[in-house]
Amino acid sequence: MNILGIALAFVEGLGLILTPCILPILPIILAASVDGGKRRPFGIITGFILAFTGFALLSRQILGWTHADPEIVRDVALVLLAAFGVVMMSEKLSDRLVGATQGLANVGQNLASRWNKKNGYATGIVIGALIGLIWTPCAGPIMAAAILQIIQAKTSVEAALTVLMFALGAAVPMLLIALFGRNIVNRVSFLKVHAYAVRRVLGVMIVAAAILIYEGADVQLLASGSSTQPVTANGGTMTNALASPYPAPEIAPGGAWINSPPLKIADLRGKVVLIDFWTYSCINCVRTLPYITKWDALYRDKRLVIIGVHSPEFEFKQKLENVEKAVAKYGIHYPVVLDNGLATWSRYDNRYWPAHYLIDKEGRVVYTHFGEGDYDITENNIRALLGLGAEPSQTPTNAIEYLPPQLTPETYLGYARAERYVGKSPEQKDAEADYQPQTFVPENNWTLGGTWKIEGEKITSCKTGAFLRLNFNAKKVFLVMGTLDGSPAKITLTLNGEAIGDQSGKDVQNGEVTINGHALYELVNQTKFQNSLLEIAAQSPGIEMYAFTFGG
Repeated sequence: MNILGIALAFVEGLGLILTPCILPILPIILAASVDGGKRRPFGIITGFILAFTGFALLSRQILGWTHADPEIVRDVALVLLAAFGVVMMSEKLSDRLVGATQGLANVGQNLASRWNKKNGYATGIVIGALIGLIWTPCAGPIMAAAILQIIQAKTSVEAALTVLMFALGAAVPMLLIALFGRNIVNRVSFLKVHAYAVRRVLGVMIVAAAILIYEGADVQLLASGSSTQPVTANGGTMTNALASPYPAPEIAPGGAWINSPPLKIADLRGKVVLIDFWTYSCINCVRTLPYITKWDALYRDKRLVIIGVHSPEFEFKQKLENVEKAVAKYGIHYPVVLDNGLATWSRYDNRYWPAHYLIDKEGRVVYTHFGEGDYDITENNIRALLGLGAEPSQTPTNAIEYLPPQLTPETYLGYARAERYVGKSPEQKDAEADYQPQTFVPENNWTLGGTWKIEGEKITSCKTGAFLRLNFNAKKVFLVMGTLDGSPAKITLTLNGEAIGDQSGKDVQNGEVTINGHALYELVNQTKFQNSLLEIAAQSPGIEMYAFTFGG
């Protein structure tokens, strides 16, 4: 956990007392404190902290739900931060900001006045929450640095502590104002006379900080003096190492283990550990396995421990026998633990398949990588932590399949995450229904014909002849499938209205795919990347389809 970053958030909160944002809400704090009982000031501050903390944590959660690009969020935050610095450098703009927020303050003061007839802690909480909501639009820009720390926090606990310390830093001066009222006002009035000079200096510092962060610096690093340059470890040099390593979360207990008895991170001190979050029907995960299994073979006797954390996205992937088959199929000999409840996934605050967390001999996460690629960097960092020095890459020579930007995105079929479906929507979810296919299917979209049952994470054919049409841009098409009762079943394929022929994927024989168990099946392997229309027809009821993935 980054203690220094959390402390910095408290200082940032304290700094808000010097900004114009504090002025519009002073009358509300004073009026509510003077008219209320002795406990009301503490209620006001409690309400303020709760409202402000809730807003920041909700912002972080929304970013997680929407999978917003962190780089875009970062750039927007820095623009807001720099703009606020410019405002503080200008006496005219500062006055306009105060005038603009005064209207919000008036609204809040009117609402708060309704509670002034009631004394006590509880009514203070209500007034404090109103103050927090009123103050946030003005304070939003100066919050950018703290929000950036919250978004980048490695765990939800760290994020909560960061925003709580920021809110506490902002609340301390307000508590003093609420408790000592008029004496503080006099001092603030004196400060106001000289405030423009202070604001100009602070504005210059804010703009400078925004520029430094944009150029590659980090708020936490500026305070700690750390470096984002390559880090030397055990005689080797790490690349893209984390600026602020943090203690590795423990593997959640209770999951079944393959190839090993249960392991604990705490018991692996003195060894280098690579955590790989994966799931066996994820094509992106599958494409990383040759590299990971090779590293296991090369460096296991050099004190590298690889742990595959199998975190399933579909229910059928929770079955131990299915994972055991996949482990055997892909030649995995390192320990694999089933994370069916996503407990370890949550402990690492992970969001991606695949995701790699490299842990040093002291038990700290020092490097992370999400998705495919950068295998040479990951191996270099493994070697550095093992003290083996730099050598030519030992990883497999087959290069990553780089994906064109117009590649059809991963496409889920169950209604919980379905996208780009065209045609009749189900009248009743989780129920059998007849579907008429859309005459025209746009690129990257799909439609259904015949009788299907659409459920949260899958669609199931209910009658022979039920079909799905997909307009895709790719060279390869993969589909996660299974059968309702576990018995083998077949689907037939046509590509662009004709027999699929020599453009069949490796799981296709004579234009058919035999489904033997829940797995990822390769349906199409065209000679080149192109736009095509694929039709899949069920030869029997009970065929389950979950999600498409694509290759370039």
